Amino acid sequence: MNRALAIVIAVLVGGVICGLSSLYTVNQTQHALVLQFGQVRDRVSEPGLHLKLPFIQDVVYIDKRVLDLDTPAEEVIASDQKRLVVDAFARYRIVDPLLFFQTVRDQARASQQLNAVVSSSMRQILGGQAFATVLSGERAQLMHSIRDVVNVEAKAYGVEIIDVRIRRADLPEANSQAIFRRMQTEREREAKEVRAQGAEVAQRIRARADREKTVLIADAQRQSQVNRGEGDAEASRIFADAFGKDPQFYGFYRSMQAYRESLGSNSTTMVMSPHSQFFQYFDSKNVPSQAKP
Repeated sequence: MNRALAIVIAVLVGGVICGLSSLYTVNQTQHALVLQFGQVRDRVSEPGLHLKLPFIQDVVYIDKRVLDLDTPAEEVIASDQKRLVVDAFARYRIVDPLLFFQTVRDQARASQQLNAVVSSSMRQILGGQAFATVLSGERAQLMHSIRDVVNVEAKAYGVEIIDVRIRRADLPEANSQAIFRRMQTEREREAKEVRAQGAEVAQRIRARADREKTVLIADAQRQSQVNRGEGDAEASRIFADAFGKDPQFYGFYRSMQAYRESLGSNSTTMVMSPHSQFFQYFDSKNVPSQAKP
């Protein structure tokens, strides 16, 4: 009784294991290849639950979604012998899972093969164009040409290249530094030229201001001389009118001014005759009556 129960349980367990081993699920984002002793026996693209021979057949899943391919940066020599470092990427889809499995087996090997194809195509297409063309608006058309060339070779792997794009296109580091130094030198030259032009304009402004200042000062001095002359003339006229009324008093006044100018200093020494005309007013008889107290 116990032995029969054990056999039944063993049969049931074996049946469950066989049943589970004979079932596999295909996701809607996958292709499935059924392998028997390493050979492809069936290809399943419909999602859902499917049957296979347990323990004998295996299932390999192939992604049917759009996949990314990151290519390493490549140095490309343009037709005008200028070097350009290009960092590109591609998108592809597995359209023939059987051929894909037979040629490259998995995505890792497919990436290696496609990287080589994309690199070769970029060198071929971009190498035939001038440096300026690669950096211009024509780059989109160049990418389409690269995609078409890559697709020709990618068909052998059951792959369709959807798009190829340049992520970044730069000059090599040494060239970038040389261009940066040249740009810096050019900017410094332009700055010196602008400073020189500014200095020239400033010098012209200073010269014009100095000329105008000289003219203004000369005009002011001329006017001041005229005014001073007119003032002296008016003063002389006033003095003449005033002293013309009494010439004797005027003579006395002028002599007093002469005495003050010549005898005002204590260190003045004069050797003259006391009877000279200069000392005539030292005699009280010669003093005009208007000057006497």
